[in-house]
Amino acid sequence: MKDLKKIEKGWTLFIDRDGVVNEEKINEYVHHWHEFKFYDKAKEAFKILSEIFTTIIMVTNQRGVARGLTKLEDLKKIHTNMELELRQAGGRIDKIYYCTDMESPNRKPNPGMGLKALKDFPKIELTKSVMIGNALSDMEFGRNLGVAVNIFLSTTIKDVVFPDERIDYHFNSLYEAAQALAQR
Repeated sequence: MKDLKKIEKGWTLFIDRDGVVNEEKINEYVHHWHEFKFYDKAKEAFKILSEIFTTIIMVTNQRGVARGLTKLEDLKKIHTNMELELRQAGGRIDKIYYCTDMESPNRKPNPGMGLKALKDFPKIELTKSVMIGNALSDMEFGRNLGVAVNIFLSTTIKDVVFPDERIDYHFNSLYEAAQALAQR
């Protein structure tokens, strides 16, 4: 297992959104800002993570747009408001990549959004990168991209059997993961 204590400033964090930062709606999508609910202590977690990681990249599948259920302008408003609240709490996201397509090389578990980030942030080193997500597709994204550490949050999927070769660490919440990373 990879040692969290080796993670230091200069590393990059790739992070999912729904079920990680905010409450995921079961069998539904977050369509509007008023439906977006931060998980308890998620803002505090971002403050901690912003002190640890030089670059924070959000990678999120948003197929509700392709299905015509969520308007693209509403998705952008959610992201704008989320980033504002995180900044006000002392955290940050350096860039958000989202995939609205149903089938695409950018749709996780494919590494497309991560590859875009590598072009936009050429200093990212995958051997010094972490992926945090709440789905096995997030963990597969991390492996497909080649990040050093995959962290699984069991916020929405409780039946994952550990150990799992796709998962290096698992925690119950983003805040719990942030605290573990802060104790490095």
